[in-house]
Amino acid sequence: MNKIGWGIVTGASSGIGKELARIHASKGGNVILVARRGDELVKLSEELRENYNVETRVIVVDLNRPHAAQEIVDQISNQGLEIDFLFNNAGVGGYGLFHERSISSELDMIQLNISTLVELTHLILPQMIKRRKGRILNTSSTAGFVPGPYMANYYATKAYVNSFSLALSEEVREYGITVTALCPGPVNTGFEATAGMAGSGLFAMADTAKATAEKGYNAMMKGRLQKITFPSFAFMLKVFVPFTPNRIILRVIQKIQKVK
Repeated sequence: MNKIGWGIVTGASSGIGKELARIHASKGGNVILVARRGDELVKLSEELRENYNVETRVIVVDLNRPHAAQEIVDQISNQGLEIDFLFNNAGVGGYGLFHERSISSELDMIQLNISTLVELTHLILPQMIKRRKGRILNTSSTAGFVPGPYMANYYATKAYVNSFSLALSEEVREYGITVTALCPGPVNTGFEATAGMAGSGLFAMADTAKATAEKGYNAMMKGRLQKITFPSFAFMLKVFVPFTPNRIILRVIQKIQKVK
């Protein structure tokens, strides 16, 4: 029996997204799994049904494509499903000097990290408002609080997600809807390899995807605005960074991120 409502998880085939799907299912929630790796989604779908006796749906779609969010919502609508939880988790990074990276990769990053997240939220939110309930968890990053040399575009996309999440949370508060930004530090998800950051000292203290997802899910259920998963990072970002000259911040981030 579904206890807490249907949830959509983007980027559910691995990492934080997979763990969020597991957590939601363990609470009795039905799950719509979204990513482009269909084989991994099918495996996870079978696991969740067997372990937690919940319903699942698999939607295989490339979220890098414009209006992929509309395809997701069309499939959901055709099945008559009502969404109570939206986990905007899919995202991608990229390492290197901005002028040396391909512009197509940079624009794909903006599409996935920002445009798809915004479109899917815009499409799902009206039904939440109509029913006056819903919870949204946007996977962002501590990168959204500072500029990031060698990952200029990625850091900028996460700054957008942080700001968007905070503003939206206030807009929808009167409807009983919460919006939470999950802001992890380094996480062992394979992100560093995909982003070309293998060898960076930044991931020496990385957390696990499971622990990160649990912190984010719990924060969402409590209706918190943000969850910075590393307490030391929270102190630095809230107390140290605002009073530190930008030149110093830039040089510190650059040194931390430099691949050896």
